[in-house]
Formats: sequence, structure tokens, C-alpha cells
Amino acid sequence: MQWADFLANEAAIHSLSPEQTAAFVERLKTENSGKSEAKLASELNIGAAAFKKRMTEIYDKFAQSYPELASSESRGKLEKLRACLTAKYNGGQDAHPTVKEIYENIPPAVPFEKFVGREAELQNLHQQLQTSRQVAIAAVADMGGVGKTELATQYAKQHLENYQGGVCWLSAQGIDVGIQILRFAQLKFKLIAPDDWELADRLRYCWQNWQQGEVLLVFDDVTNYKTQVQPYLPPESPRFKVLLTTRLGFDRTLPQLSLGVLKPLAAMKLLKLLVDRERLKSEPWVARKICKFLGYLPLALELVGRYLDTMPDLSLEKLLKRLEKKRLEHEAIAKANPLMRYQYGVAEAFALSWEQLDENAQGVGCWLSLYALADIPLYVEAIEDDDEQELWEKAIAELRKLHLIQWQSKGIYQLHPLIRQFFQMKLDELSNADEVKTAFAAQMVEVAQTISQQPNREDILNLTLAIPHIAEVATYLSQYLSDEDLIRPFTGLGWFYQGQGLYQQAEPWLQQCVKIAENRLGLEHFDIATSLNNLAELYRYTGRYTEAEPLYLQALELSKYLLGDNHPIVATSLNNLAELYRYTGRYTEAEPLYLQALELRQRLLGDNHLDVANSLSNLALLYKSTGRYSEAELFFQQALELKKHLLGDNHLDIAINLNNLAGLYCFTGRYNEAEPLFQQALELRKRLLGDDHPDVANSLNNLAVLYCSTGCHSKAELLHLQALELWKRLLGDNHPDVATSLNNLAGLYCSTGRFSEGKPLFEQALAICERTLGVGHPDTIMVRGSYARFLRKAYR
Repeated sequence: MQWADFLANEAAIHSLSPEQTAAFVERLKTENSGKSEAKLASELNIGAAAFKKRMTEIYDKFAQSYPELASSESRGKLEKLRACLTAKYNGGQDAHPTVKEIYENIPPAVPFEKFVGREAELQNLHQQLQTSRQVAIAAVADMGGVGKTELATQYAKQHLENYQGGVCWLSAQGIDVGIQILRFAQLKFKLIAPDDWELADRLRYCWQNWQQGEVLLVFDDVTNYKTQVQPYLPPESPRFKVLLTTRLGFDRTLPQLSLGVLKPLAAMKLLKLLVDRERLKSEPWVARKICKFLGYLPLALELVGRYLDTMPDLSLEKLLKRLEKKRLEHEAIAKANPLMRYQYGVAEAFALSWEQLDENAQGVGCWLSLYALADIPLYVEAIEDDDEQELWEKAIAELRKLHLIQWQSKGIYQLHPLIRQFFQMKLDELSNADEVKTAFAAQMVEVAQTISQQPNREDILNLTLAIPHIAEVATYLSQYLSDEDLIRPFTGLGWFYQGQGLYQQAEPWLQQCVKIAENRLGLEHFDIATSLNNLAELYRYTGRYTEAEPLYLQALELSKYLLGDNHPIVATSLNNLAELYRYTGRYTEAEPLYLQALELRQRLLGDNHLDVANSLSNLALLYKSTGRYSEAELFFQQALELKKHLLGDNHLDIAINLNNLAGLYCFTGRYNEAEPLFQQALELRKRLLGDDHPDVANSLNNLAVLYCSTGCHSKAELLHLQALELWKRLLGDNHPDVATSLNNLAGLYCSTGRFSEGKPLFEQALAICERTLGVGHPDTIMVRGSYARFLRKAYR
């Protein structure tokens, strides 16, 4: 008879109801022995309280057959019931059930209901021990404090009845493990080998005469498998199971249960067991922040929970601020609580592994602590010097062995938040700490310098991993940047986000760039002009023209003051200010600035230069806006030819020029010439920028306008809707480009007689233009005119 059939039969013998039978069978199934009542209740689709009630009723019914159940505590009842049923099952249906004493020396454990967040690990551990003779519980998130020993203790307690031959707990850091085994055998089984035998012979005698049944040997806190475990292993036999807890990593020949930090919800649950629930409810978000700050490390969470319990009037917010300030040195996590089993504070636990590292690995750990709390790219093969590369490889191997860093994927690693803090403390103790930080900042500057003002999709993909670490330097290590490199991280970060249309993320970096440059370099420095110009460009892109103009003017004035009137950078400032005037409809002010910039660039740089091509293109846009179409076409064609010569066909600037020339053709009714250029521009932008970019929305909008003009309304509507959704998502609802899109879509609805759909779109477009551009801006006037024509047509 199978065990499941036996259980069903026992349920019938003891007159269990169908509901009780379901709970009984699930609770007693071997594969469910590591699961909590809450987990089983969930699988049965009932509440935890209902499951507990059913089990209480079951114990009462079985107590008629097994009186020892009546005197047991709740946890003991399950163990005794399983032992009774197992004995009956093994001895046949008519055998009288007896409970044999199982010998063990398992250390005290926290109550099962207080051991949270490890239900899955308990189950996995049990399954692994069914198929493997040896299993190691190894920490992967850090070297201590994740609950390796507690997990082993809980497992041994909960599965005691599975090991009729006893559970022998051995401390690898205590007296000789062989002596511990001999003492256990003597005290529990009265096995005494002659004193004049060698230790190996005495151990062999014990193994040969060990009590029958499966045996669990637990080697706790192993730091050297070869000396602490291997000499004392029992003979090869399926009944001897070996469980190790270790801060080390073994090779794949030894099955391992990788034990990481808790999940966020489990971390909060642990905190709730230690701190008054109402107290946590009053500051729930702060409690979550504390869990995150502690990296969900069980040791740190228990220390902080116990500390809070002794400080009933201390707010969680104030504690978090103190932790952020003092970090691992704060008393809440610095020392072990005397009521805890674990004897170390967080820093002390980490120090155990730090002391096992050689100087090279310690240095690499300190270097890694300067990276942000994000994926760290460590492409060691890129190091040209072979000896240095080997040193890095050995250091990383040592750090991984002690779980001080986590391997994510090829060349990518992570640090636990508290380990990072520990490494930073060690770095600050070094005499050359400032030199290390300066070198790290300089390395991040080199990466930041590779960020262009218009990064394409490949650039973005290659740079994404480095961005949080550049941000870390900009935020916390700017004092270690040279004056020459000061603005580079800020500028690079701004351009990275701005180039993707992520203007809200770009703005703070460009604002900080201006502020930090002014504070360190003074007001009369060229980098100030550069920073002002970059911020003004962002404001122009986002339609904040009144904020952009004074910055452009300051940048131009400072550039002239520092460089004189005849300098390419002065020409760039003139061009940028002219761009702003063109965008705001101040065409008479824009043209002389464009012409000055073009003349200056041709004279200083020659005719065959990208800046000259940009000046020609910008002048063409101005002439298009003022109705000088033949001049605009000539300049557009010259600019496109020059850019193709300088950049090739696969560049974003080519897409811009194709789009501009197509726009002119469309505006002047040359639709057959416009369409293929718009298509080329769209394809090029998608290939270089991806599908989610404002420039792609611009191309979709332009194609939609062309199709609307040629009567292809269904194609036009689809593209207009795509462009509108993309602009709204990337730029927000209150942007001039969104107004343009709304206006164009409304015009389409008007031309197809869908007046009720078009009217609210016109009203939204006009409101945005008036709010962002002003009532006198050409775009506002254009939208107002379109709306007026719509009203005349709709209500005539």
C-alpha cells in the first residue's frame, strides 16, 4: 500500500470528514513535510485559521488511538502523529504503534512560527537530501547573517522523525569534530571504543554500530572542508545524510542550497515579529525603507528589530536617519543582542571573512565599494597587462568564494548594501584612500566622455550599465574630480537621458552641472558657458523658451568675454540663440545670428565641416518658415550632401536632414518627392534610436500629415495616434509637440466630418500652446486659425 493510500485509509478508520481528510493527507504527505500550515492552507484554498482548526480536530480524533497525542504541544503533536503512523505503516496494519526515541543534540531554535521567509528553502533542502548524500547550505548574498545555521536547525527539528538513527550536530569551529562524534555515540548509544585505538578506528567502530535508521550529520560553520569534514565522514551508505553550513562556495560536485537574503515581504514579516505592529503601521513606508537599507539581511533585521523593541519612543524615521549617517557603526547593528543565538554584530560577521582575504582581494573589495548599488561590469579580459589581469581574476575568485560579491552574469557582479558599507569603511582606513577614489572618479570620467549629445540605440545599450556608477561619482565623489573633468560626468548623464527624450531625468544633472561648476570654478570660466548652454538646450527641447533665453544669452556673453568674437564656440552660441528665436517665431532676430554663425564657421573651420552643414540646415528651416522656399531647398540639399560626405548614410543627422527636406516638399505640395524621404528618415531613426523616441514620433507625425494631404485618411489616422501616444508618454501631456499632434489629428477628423471628435482635440492643442508658447507665438496663432476654420465648417 502506498503512503497516500494508507493515509486515506487511516482517515476513514478515524471517521474524518472530507474536509478533515484533505487537510490530514496534505499535512502528512512526505513531500509537504517542509511546508508551513499557511502554505498548505493556500494550496487547499482555505484560510490558515480554518486549516489550523481542522488539524486540531484531527489530533483529537487520533488521540483516541494514540494517547500520547493528548499531552503534546501543537508542534509536537504533528511529529508524534507522523511517527505513530509511520511505525504502523512499516509494521503492517495490525501492528501496535510505538514511538521510538530519536536521539539528537540539535541546538535550540526559534519557534517555527517565528522562522519566516524560508519555507521554500526548507522544502528544497529536504528534497535535495532525498537524492544526495551531502548537501551544503551556502550564503550567496553575504558571508554571514542570512540564517544558514537557523535553517539547518529548523530543518533538523521539523524532520526529526525522518532520522530514526539520530541527528548529530557538530560544530566545525569547536573542538575536534571526531571527538564530538565519539561523545555523541557514547552519550546516546553507549558506544565506547577502546582508548588505545587510533581515532579513525574508534570512529569506524561507532559508524559500524550506530543505531539503525537514517542518520543526519550536521557540520555547522565549515570553513575548510578538507580538514573539518572529510576525515570524519561515515562510510558510503544511503542511510547517512550530511548537511553542511558554510560561508564558502564549493564546486558543483557538492550539491548546494544557495541561501540569499529575504524577500521584501518576508523581511517586513520578520520585523513585525520583533516590533509592535501598531508602531510599524504608523510608519509603514519608513519600515520598508529600513528593510531595504539593511539589504533584507536577517541578521541586521533581527538586530534592528530588537533594538527598536528596547526603544519604544524612537521613531522609525529617526532611526533610519541615524543608520544612514552612522551606517555599520550604529549601535543598533554594531553588536550582537545578548538574547540572540548569533554572537556577532553585522560588521563583526563581515570581518570574519575579510580577515581571510589576501591584500590584493581586500584592495579589489575596497575599489568595488565605490561603485553604485547596481550591476557592476568587471570585464577583466579587457585589462591589457596579463599579470594585472591575473591578479584581478584571483581577487574576484576569493571574493566570490566567501560570497562577498555575487556573480550575476558574464562579467557582471553585485555587492550587498551592507557589505558595500563595510568595504567603504575599510577603504577609509587606508592611507591612500583619496588616491583610490581619485583614480575611480577618473575612470568614470573616461566613460562619461564617450557619451555623445545624440546617443543612438547601440550607444545607449553599451552605456546603460555604466550610468549608475557615473551618477555615483557625480553625486558623492565630485570632490575627487579634477577641475578639467568636473563637468564631464554631469554633462554625460544629461546627454544620455536627453538623447532618449527622457528630459525629466536629464534636467537635474544639467542643473547640478551649472551649480557645481560655479561653486568650484567661479563665474568666469569656460565650463560655465558650456553648462549654461547645455541646460538652455534642454529647456528649448522641452518648450520652456522663457527659461532658455537668459541662459543662452549668458553663455554667449561669457564665451565672447573668454574667447573673443572669433571662435567656433562663439559661433555655436550664436547658432543656438538663433534656434531659440526661430522656435519662438522671432525670425527677424534669428536670421542675422544664423548668418553670423555661418560666416564665422566657414572662415574658421572651412566649408567642409559639420558645423557649417548644421548652419546651412538651420538657415533653410528659417527660410522655409518665412516662405523663401527656393533658398530653403538649396540650403537643405547642400547640408544633406555635406553631411553624407562627412558622416555617411547611417547617422542621425542624415535622418534629420532627410526629414527637413521632405517637410519642405510636403509643404509645397511635392508629395511624391516627400514620401520616400520621410520613409527613409523614419526607418533610420527607428534603427538608430529604437521605437520609443520623440524623433520617431516626429517622423510618424510628418508621414501622417503627408497622407492626410493626399487623402489617405485611414493611414494618416493610425500614424497620428501612434505619434500622439508616443509624445505623451515621453514628453508628458503639456508639451508643444503634443499640441502639434493634437492639432493635426483634429484637422484629420475635421476633414473627414468627424467634428465631435475633432473639437476637444483642437481645444486641448490651443490650451497647451497658449500655456507653453504664449498667445502670440506663430504655432499658437496657427492652431487658433485651424480651430476657427473648424468652427466655421462645423457650424455653418
